[in-house]
Amino acid sequence: MARKYFGTDGIRGKIGRYPMTPDFVLKLGWAAGKVLASNGHPLVLIGKDTRISGYMLESALQAGLVAAGVNIRLLGPMPTPAVAYLTRAFRASAGIVISASHNPYDDNGLKFFSGDGTKLPDEVEEEIERWLDMDFKTVSSDELGKVERAKDAAGRYIEFCKRALPNTVSLKGLRMVVDCANGATYHVAPDVFKELGAEVIAIGNTPDGININEACGATHVDGLCDAVLRYRADLGIALDGDGDRLIMVDQHGDTVDGDEILAIIAHHRHAEGKLHGGVVGTLMSNLGLEKSIQALGVPFYRAKVGDRYVIEQMTQHDCDLGGESSGHIIVRNFITTGDGIIAALQVLRAMRMTGKSLRDLKSVMTKYPQTLINVPTKHKINLDESIEIQDAVRQVEQQLGNRGRVLLRASGTEPLIRVMVEGEDPSETAELAAQIASAVRAAA
Repeated sequence: MARKYFGTDGIRGKIGRYPMTPDFVLKLGWAAGKVLASNGHPLVLIGKDTRISGYMLESALQAGLVAAGVNIRLLGPMPTPAVAYLTRAFRASAGIVISASHNPYDDNGLKFFSGDGTKLPDEVEEEIERWLDMDFKTVSSDELGKVERAKDAAGRYIEFCKRALPNTVSLKGLRMVVDCANGATYHVAPDVFKELGAEVIAIGNTPDGININEACGATHVDGLCDAVLRYRADLGIALDGDGDRLIMVDQHGDTVDGDEILAIIAHHRHAEGKLHGGVVGTLMSNLGLEKSIQALGVPFYRAKVGDRYVIEQMTQHDCDLGGESSGHIIVRNFITTGDGIIAALQVLRAMRMTGKSLRDLKSVMTKYPQTLINVPTKHKINLDESIEIQDAVRQVEQQLGNRGRVLLRASGTEPLIRVMVEGEDPSETAELAAQIASAVRAAA
């Protein structure tokens, strides 16, 4: 069954436009409630980021769930990974996050977690969509759900995060700048690092409902780079609006992306004999990461783009570590989804235990230059069946040999073909990417 509303990361859209309207979210809450209540454990947690529209959607969602007979605990502003963790901690049947992650404030969305803190299986999402097509019927008054606020949800999550750093490791003596993207981590992330001993300079920690992700956070790190240099900090940590992405900045103000973070954690775990099952990246992961992991003598797997697919590959190959260049880092022996704070603590652990700076640690990986060209298309192109495109790709691959790689993929959200060429020489990769892009334009 093709899903009508659920994408790879829940349901997302512009506020006021279908499906991000109160009436749809009301019906969605009811439909989800009917499916979840059928399992006999009707308790659902609801968390949200700091978008102004979160209040509206939270009210609609809880009304729909209550009408289906589901009990609710409201978490308030809470990072996405915190909701995943607390869903398990409260023994709830599901957790729902009202967030559009790194998107602008006028977008919003809903992400669902199962009772074990993982994304809902496809068949459950399909069942919810089936109920969306049915008539809305409220249960009898004596069967209505109840709503209460969870006590000390933030404190529980802070303590959970702190347990990711051994008691023998302290952050005393480290000065760090933490950019909370004016999002859901504003009231938890600074406290985690402070309570572990670090000197924390918090920025992006004054949300007003509109400034989430605005020129701050993991998708806009220029301000963090400047702050690290201005405060002479040892490093910077940038989270996104819902706290599931991490980008770091070294003491010289240079960015450390998701691929480099994965390499740092993998190498340190391997040195400790604790790297289990290899590492999972994506089709977009830098070739330098793949070579860095393979140099350890452990496998590197590539998943489709999207943390959902990374987690699938991690489960299939029994890996504890995986992630994306964008900063979704999954440390599966701690948590079931991407968690920026948990990932940062793994890097900080490596720094403290080796005595090395972040800049020194990231040298375990040499990034290959990448050229990415987005080619607009008027109609859908079957990349595998286009002789001209495949010929162009083969010519480039022959020229690169094992010095690089080529990736073509259709955008999942826009009428675009993304052409990526990676190699040792930036001028060569740019020239070769342009050759393939020209072939794609001719076919488009």
